[in-house]
Amino acid sequence: MPTKELTRKPNLFDNSHFIATDRPLIINKVKILELIENLKHEHSLTSLKNSVFCLEKNLQSVKNDEIGVMNVDSNGGTVTISQKYIFDQLNQIAESQTIDRAKYYIDRFEKAISEVRTSQVNDINLNRWQEYEDIKTDSLWIMDRRDSTGVHTAGYWGNFIPQIPNQMLKRYTKKGDWVLDTFAGCGTTLIESQRLGRNCIGIELQDNVAQKARELVSSEHNKFGTVSEIVTGDSTTIDLKSILHKHQQKTVQMLIMHPPYFDIIKFSNDSRDLSNAGTVDKFLELMNKVVDNASAVLENGRYFVLVIGDKYSKGEWIPLGFLTMNEILKRGFKLKSIIIKNFEETLGKRNQKELWRYRALVGGFYIFKHEYIFLFKKK
Repeated sequence: MPTKELTRKPNLFDNSHFIATDRPLIINKVKILELIENLKHEHSLTSLKNSVFCLEKNLQSVKNDEIGVMNVDSNGGTVTISQKYIFDQLNQIAESQTIDRAKYYIDRFEKAISEVRTSQVNDINLNRWQEYEDIKTDSLWIMDRRDSTGVHTAGYWGNFIPQIPNQMLKRYTKKGDWVLDTFAGCGTTLIESQRLGRNCIGIELQDNVAQKARELVSSEHNKFGTVSEIVTGDSTTIDLKSILHKHQQKTVQMLIMHPPYFDIIKFSNDSRDLSNAGTVDKFLELMNKVVDNASAVLENGRYFVLVIGDKYSKGEWIPLGFLTMNEILKRGFKLKSIIIKNFEETLGKRNQKELWRYRALVGGFYIFKHEYIFLFKKK
């Protein structure tokens, strides 16, 4: 991710501007805690602001033999924090209106440095939750373009944007967890899993698509040494337990599905392909089989992500997303969130905005600019 530069307003004792960035500072944990402890002994706002200013100046010019170190100590002697986060916390302390409020912020900052508090399902340090500005918590996602970094490609018609698995993996898995994608396509979920240190199994019906996905995934740098396997097969019947057994696993910690949106795009001539289901009822029947097969290996209490859109046919809006959601709820899952993600362009509508606007006016409908991300939790 490119470094984002932010100009900070100077505090009362700072007559010059400096640039705070999202780059990580690797700092000596013992030393920084000592300096934070010293802040607690200030008895006036004036002296406290001066001490904070001195600490900020110290952190601005980190050197190997001072607070900062370039190599992480295997004994836990260092802590990595984004420059922006640490200066935001220090500014909050300096701008406090009372000494008691300032010391409350100092205690909180000390805890953020000294303690790691995570949940059972992710690696987010809740003591430093402000640092995770890249993680979305709203239910409306406005995205102008897909992530095209590394080996990601938009060449496979109908694949989903990498930002979706990226966000879901960060929120609902830990490093080393196992992820199952039952409609692997060109391997988007596997690429993101590999980047984030998660193991991933992908199932893809079409052998030629699976082979292309294997080539893409193998071309992506695997810095965590995780497992990324794409198996050619039918997700309604494939023996997932045997696949996991090969890797000494019994369950996965996340399930991701991005099925065809019924027959909007015909992906193959295979009768087992959900895009060839024939009717909505048949599509739902096949989806139920995929869900039943895959949910059997999803660990209890973990999350299932379904990415799906609706369909418009013969003058009628078919709520495919909600029909599928209802079928999944019948299977004992708990609905945690419904996220609306808009998309400005698709391959099918690119350079045809005026045509689609005309069609909408003639047909009395609204143009699709969204799809759903349904988030379920297995009870």
